[in-house]
Amino acid sequence: MEEIQSIKRMITEGDPHEAIRLLEEYVKRQPESDEAWFLLGKAHYKLGEIRLALNSYLRAMELNPDSPARSAYNMAIQILDFYNKDMYNQ
Repeated sequence: MEEIQSIKRMITEGDPHEAIRLLEEYVKRQPESDEAWFLLGKAHYKLGEIRLALNSYLRAMELNPDSPARSAYNMAIQILDFYNKDMYNQ
């Protein structure tokens, strides 16, 4: 779990690229870790890689329906819906 805690710090303290690299290695070893998939989505989202974030959130939700990825996924979809609708009003 120390590895996950270290990755969480990387995401919040501004090194999402390294966090993604470590998480991709982690999910190869632990593909059933919904927390790792959620964090991978969070790191991608921080970099603006929305599609990759959504896919990671979906994988986390498949593994654990109660994952915090559900809230993150719903929030991202709401933001996308808002921005897409707003673009039509210009």
